[in-house]
Amino acid sequence: MTTELDTLATALYVRVDDLLKSAPELAPWRPRVGIAPRLSDAELVTLAVLSALLGYHCERRWLRYAHAELRGMFPCLPQQSGYGKRLRKSIPLVTAVIRFLACDTSLWWDEVWVADSTPVECGRSVETARRSALAGWAEYGYCASHSRYFWGLRLHLVCTLGGLPVLFALSGAKADEREVLLGMLATAPRVLADHRHPTLIADRQFYGRAFERELAEGGVRLLRPARAGEAERAGAQLFKPLRQTIESINQTFKAQLDLERHGGRTPAGVTVRVFVKVLALTAAIWHNDHTGQPIKRSLTRYDH
Repeated sequence: MTTELDTLATALYVRVDDLLKSAPELAPWRPRVGIAPRLSDAELVTLAVLSALLGYHCERRWLRYAHAELRGMFPCLPQQSGYGKRLRKSIPLVTAVIRFLACDTSLWWDEVWVADSTPVECGRSVETARRSALAGWAEYGYCASHSRYFWGLRLHLVCTLGGLPVLFALSGAKADEREVLLGMLATAPRVLADHRHPTLIADRQFYGRAFERELAEGGVRLLRPARAGEAERAGAQLFKPLRQTIESINQTFKAQLDLERHGGRTPAGVTVRVFVKVLALTAAIWHNDHTGQPIKRSLTRYDH
């Protein structure tokens, strides 16, 4: 690994370990009596983030690499089955670490957000769609940005202009993005408490009087392009340049973190692998912010 990635891994491990000491209830449940795992939960999260940053999609390949190259940092590595089981049980911890690191950056206090969703393909064959454990959650959808149909889920994101994830969620491909957004805001009251009057910039599909009224009641100001037949809305001059910002954030997940090559086959498996990629981006932004890097969202120091 590069020196920069080694430094990020060390800093991340220390922060997660401190978080678990101050809030032990975040650790995955395990019986009081039994053999304690030799790989700590902080090491597990750090190991998962490194795999995302280094572009490993297969857990077996990643652990072979870790056994060969990372034994100095992780002397007690599990086998693939144990690693996968523990990772799937760590979804609440991964989610908590994302929020913890995001709140520890200067970007967290940005009052301008962008909202969008991006496809998370989970299969291509008809047989997969019928027999997969994801059937019923994953479904067929259409991505207008890339003019393609897909079978899978959608990752919904609310980010700052610097690309820091503020809110995130996974849903079926046909879920109403407005309902998902309202659900994300409802389940994260601290976000609105920290941002009293944020401005949310979104696409045309975030429309509706009732929807905008509910956002306004929460203190969120919505800016979106006018739909057909509507009068021009405030902030129209901002939408074209900021559309590129939104697509750039999605491209970071797609191209650099290989969002759609997650390898998950079950709801828990897909969820934790996607959330680990969100954590990897958040951790990189957090580390870049604390080390004074000019581009907070850059991953080039950590992807090799």
